[in-house]
Amino acid sequence: MIDLPFISKGKVRDIYDAGDGRLLMVTSNRISAFDVVLDEPIKDKGKVLTAMTVKWLELLKSIASNHMISHNMSEIENVLDGISLRSYKGQVMLVKKAEMLPIECIVRGYVSGSAWKEYQKEGTIHAQKVRSNMLESEKLDEPIFTPSTKADNGHDENISVNEARNLVGNEILDKAIKICLDSYTLAEELARSRGIIVADTKFELGIVNGELIICDEVLTPDSSRFWDLALYKVGTTPPSFDKQPVRDYLESIDWNKMPPPPKLPQEVVEATSQRYVEAFERIFQQSLEEWEC
Repeated sequence: MIDLPFISKGKVRDIYDAGDGRLLMVTSNRISAFDVVLDEPIKDKGKVLTAMTVKWLELLKSIASNHMISHNMSEIENVLDGISLRSYKGQVMLVKKAEMLPIECIVRGYVSGSAWKEYQKEGTIHAQKVRSNMLESEKLDEPIFTPSTKADNGHDENISVNEARNLVGNEILDKAIKICLDSYTLAEELARSRGIIVADTKFELGIVNGELIICDEVLTPDSSRFWDLALYKVGTTPPSFDKQPVRDYLESIDWNKMPPPPKLPQEVVEATSQRYVEAFERIFQQSLEEWEC
């Protein structure tokens, strides 16, 4: 139990008010599928999501500032007057509180998922015209910005760039588009050099002291579609470095995708944990155990 005012509990993150315009973000090992949080924690998942976010934020500093104050557990404990975080080593970030944009800032480099479904029907992606006769998972001529709403309940809804402009204004959206496209391009090039494709990713942006900055988790398996370059094949749905083993298992059984969730077999839990850890270690060429937190 963390002795700070509790703000919210998401599917993965718990957020506390750390005072002085700061938040404490605790990334748990919880996992959800089909909008249902499952009972079994995934070992090291919270640490992977935190470590990847920290690493990416450092790399993206040349493009945009971010909300991170510290990810070092001992340093955060000292800042917060000795509050104990020992149970959450590697899973905490002290961050600046931001005025978050009311949109999800998604960048797509490949046509997959909901974008592929729209493309098959309309020949567009988020109402944007793209090259004709594309196949599933094919690389786009250039990355595109495809925003969506933020739903308090249920699913986010894809919206057009013009609809996003109506929500946040032209100046902010233009800045958001540049930050997100530049960040995706840098990340995709780095990941590809390590054998992983970043097919698409979701950024969260917010405003602190009038500056638009990168917030929340960044380029993790939960916010991105990672594919193994060696297994990538146009016209297919490549396996991803995320909760794929969980989804595959749940699709194979008779479950109505409503609470309560079924119990996950241990082998599915372990396979999922391995996917997350491998994504971190391949992209950053470092053992998760060696990551300093």
